Amino acid sequence: MTKLISIINVIAWAGFWAFGYLALTAEGLTEGQLVIAAILAFAGLVTGIVAYMKLVRVTEQSGYAKSSRQLDVVTRNRAQEEWGR
Repeated sequence: MTKLISIINVIAWAGFWAFGYLALTAEGLTEGQLVIAAILAFAGLVTGIVAYMKLVRVTEQSGYAKSSRQLDVVTRNRAQEEWGR
């Protein structure tokens, strides 16, 4: 499953950069073609971000990457109460 998500991630980012470049720099395209290129670039961006975040979660859970060290709720609330003092 991780390999599939990685492949989707690479394809999504490639699509984002390719269609984003076309949408920004292409000359002589119709408005419809530019809109389609922009939509495909946005879809690549969203898909790439979602796939990347899933990969981050998998690597943290497997121990391959360090966890993000988020505070638990009690410690976070105590720190926020003392922050303004």
